[in-house]
Amino acid sequence: MRVCVFCGSSPGKSPSYQDAAREVGVTLAGRGIELVYGGARAGTMGVLADAVLGAGGVVHGVIPQSLVDREVAHTGLTSLKVVANLHERKAEMSALADAYLVLPGGAGTLEEFFEVWTWAQLGLHTKPIGLLDVGGYYQPMLRFFENMSAEGFLVETFREMLIVTTDLAEALDRFTEYHPPRTKWT
Repeated sequence: MRVCVFCGSSPGKSPSYQDAAREVGVTLAGRGIELVYGGARAGTMGVLADAVLGAGGVVHGVIPQSLVDREVAHTGLTSLKVVANLHERKAEMSALADAYLVLPGGAGTLEEFFEVWTWAQLGLHTKPIGLLDVGGYYQPMLRFFENMSAEGFLVETFREMLIVTTDLAEALDRFTEYHPPRTKWT
């Protein structure tokens, strides 16, 4: 199994974000799950990749040439694919992954999450999506999703398709039993 993890190119203010990235990395490697991620050495992305590698796991990075040129690519990965742009990066990561796990991160992390969640609603993939809610990081966004549903812009089924938990083992276990809901307009 390969899990694509979206997380920050910054470390975040709380050490708990780096600790969570480290725990995810060690746990993935321990379960024989390969990591797919954005290929950078910075922030929680680098912590995550180093943790997988340090625990003897496999890491597939995908990074656009512009970030390689800025010297942020992690050069010690199992494999690193350099692509032309961010659109190709996301498409390649998605093609490699069997599931998605979202850790705390910034605008880029959210953009990646929203794209794969939208793709799932449209039936473009049937892969599980987990949000690891470290320290309540995603609680404001989850309340916003409740409002989206209340206002008629998000079908409850699509809100419930997300695996939201503070427990990494629970998220990974639920990936194996995931069944996607009916897609939008079907």
